[in-house]
Amino acid sequence: MDMGKEKEEVSLETLSKKMDDFAKARDWEKYHSPRNLLLAMVGEVGELSEIFQWRGEVERGLPDWKEEDKVHLGEELSDVLLYLVRLSDACGVDLGKAALRKLELNAIKYPAPKPTDHCGDSSDNTKLKEDN
Repeated sequence: MDMGKEKEEVSLETLSKKMDDFAKARDWEKYHSPRNLLLAMVGEVGELSEIFQWRGEVERGLPDWKEEDKVHLGEELSDVLLYLVRLSDACGVDLGKAALRKLELNAIKYPAPKPTDHCGDSSDNTKLKEDN
């Protein structure tokens, strides 16, 4: 695997193929049931959570983080992504299409404020403020 390319575009399809090849080469497919993949992913989410556990709020871009901490974060994020891609394959779900559909549903469920809504302060938000 060539890891030297900085801005290489990577598709879910490419990740899926590489994960499939990786598992086949090690005869791991028999262990990659949906349940096992989900539990492995949850474990990786736990490892990802540990990185943030005692840091409090962090700024976008992580400007105060050491480079080695950012590298570690990237590794744990990658573990979660790779298990998610593998899980979606094991379940027969086209993750890219499912994600695009979910974005469309969210746009309907959570419409952007109209230009007349100042600072997103719609009547619904005002009601929430009054209830608190």
